[in-house]
Amino acid sequence: PGTFFAVSVGNLNFVMASDFQTGMELFAHFRDIIKEDSKVKESIKDVVDNLESCLIQLNYHLDCIHLPKEICISNITSKTRDVEVEIQTQFQKLSEAVPPSLFFKYHDKWKSVTQQIISKFCVLHYLEFGKMLSKLDTSNKLGIYTEANEGFHLVLEDYLIGILMMVTELSRYTVNRVTAKDLETPEKVANFVRELDAGFKMLNLKNDYLRKRYDSLKYDVKKIEEVVYDVALRKLNN
Repeated sequence: PGTFFAVSVGNLNFVMASDFQTGMELFAHFRDIIKEDSKVKESIKDVVDNLESCLIQLNYHLDCIHLPKEICISNITSKTRDVEVEIQTQFQKLSEAVPPSLFFKYHDKWKSVTQQIISKFCVLHYLEFGKMLSKLDTSNKLGIYTEANEGFHLVLEDYLIGILMMVTELSRYTVNRVTAKDLETPEKVANFVRELDAGFKMLNLKNDYLRKRYDSLKYDVKKIEEVVYDVALRKLNN
């Protein structure tokens, strides 16, 4: 009788006889799995490259909020609508390229650009409406589902990290608003960020990377509060 052995490739486990014919069939099957894996990775890379191009465009349009002048948010949002549509198109392609059962196997390949895009969406939403962009609305902007049981979805960690990245952007924005002689915005941003900080403190964060990102929040809060304090002193002196 042939000897049996176990092999694990990706998410698939095989126990096959080791006679010559069966072994050839087995490795032919492995070849097909590796070929399909490479195909999926290549498709993901193409989409991620396109998403990074979209991110560059978002950064370009958002950079103007840091200039020492009056800001017209409606002009910025109108310029980013086409980018948002393209982002939805790319996530649709991504959802088609990634087999549902292998979502988390490949998730690392697009999570970074996703987090950065989310942060830009959150900044735009805050500047336009003065409040947080919800996870549901974020999913809609990306053109994907909110929950895992629905299909290709927005991972909660990506959403939370996007929020934390937004706060870092807002801390820079606050400093530049003072330079533009806007002394009211810093207090509004400070109140918003304090509320976010209180919300994050309610979470039992154990994920190492998310925890480290959260630790940076207190430095951003401190930076914004220092700006508010400086503004208060200026008002007293005047």
